[in-house]
Amino acid sequence: MADEIIRLVNVTKEYDGNKALKSINLYIRRNEFLTLLGPSGCGKTTTLRIVGGFETCTEGDVIFEGRRINDVPPFKRKLNTVFQKYALFPHMNVYENIAFGLKIKKMDKKDIEKKVEEMLELVNLPKYQKRSVDSLSGGQQQRVAIARALVNEPQVLLLDEPLGALDLKLRKDMQTELKNIQKRLGITFVYVTHDQEEALTMSDTIVVMKSGTIQQIGTPTDVYNEPRNAFVADFIGESNIIEGKMLEDCLVEFAGRRFECVDKGFASNEAVDVVIRPEDVKIVPAQEGMLSGEVLSVVFKGVHYEMLILSGGIKWMVHSTVMEPEKSKVGFNIFPADIHIMKKVNGI
Repeated sequence: MADEIIRLVNVTKEYDGNKALKSINLYIRRNEFLTLLGPSGCGKTTTLRIVGGFETCTEGDVIFEGRRINDVPPFKRKLNTVFQKYALFPHMNVYENIAFGLKIKKMDKKDIEKKVEEMLELVNLPKYQKRSVDSLSGGQQQRVAIARALVNEPQVLLLDEPLGALDLKLRKDMQTELKNIQKRLGITFVYVTHDQEEALTMSDTIVVMKSGTIQQIGTPTDVYNEPRNAFVADFIGESNIIEGKMLEDCLVEFAGRRFECVDKGFASNEAVDVVIRPEDVKIVPAQEGMLSGEVLSVVFKGVHYEMLILSGGIKWMVHSTVMEPEKSKVGFNIFPADIHIMKKVNGI
């Protein structure tokens, strides 16, 4: 692709005979915010470290701007990395930390001063030049680490769970901050997280990983609304995943009745997984519902109520702004476009 900057081709990584990555194929576009998302041990950090040059792949190639860079050391790649542990130099103040890479390049002192000031403005830390890094909060230290990485003008910034040590409110603030920085600078961000909300909030593209393989690549909207399999559906947000049977195109059977849907291309009577998001289950009076059941529990989540409803032996999770009391009888409807049919995949 014309705007492609990085491509991984059949990248495999083995540790003591165990494959942490299994023939990964992925391209990353210029100026894109791409997130590697998955549970612990899925291979996302290994992928990032291979892109950064901190690990070498057992098989396959890493291509940067059309050139194979498997053997190029990290400091010679046109990228920088921000780690969860910020690795700031404690004996240096904020200015000295940010300026460190520029001094190594023997840049002119006035040019260094100008670039450091620009970076401090960018990360909202003006007038912090002389502060000791040990006196800064976690969020401020993280901003210094980002400024230090960006001051060298990398084409790609790699971020390995950089918000993991922050409290929830600061984490959310920094998500917005990071996305704004990426847009303003127009450089490629490759971001690693296990936090689904973080990935959905910040990314242009999400790569969902499991057990060293890529499960799905897509926009946040696509990955959330059209998960490729039950693992993705379950990992990206809450889901009701029910066993069903695809009777024919646009007709599926589950929970003891038939439903119209919009999916096609399955075999007649093929066993499938049916995925329905909790917010897509519409509560109605018991006698008016496609299905009906009893409310087992209600939890207030701030913007909605989360209810567990037992219907025909299946426990449904339902999100609604209207609370139905425990032990009450309710009906619920599901519209065709909100029923997502997944092929069954072994081991997922």
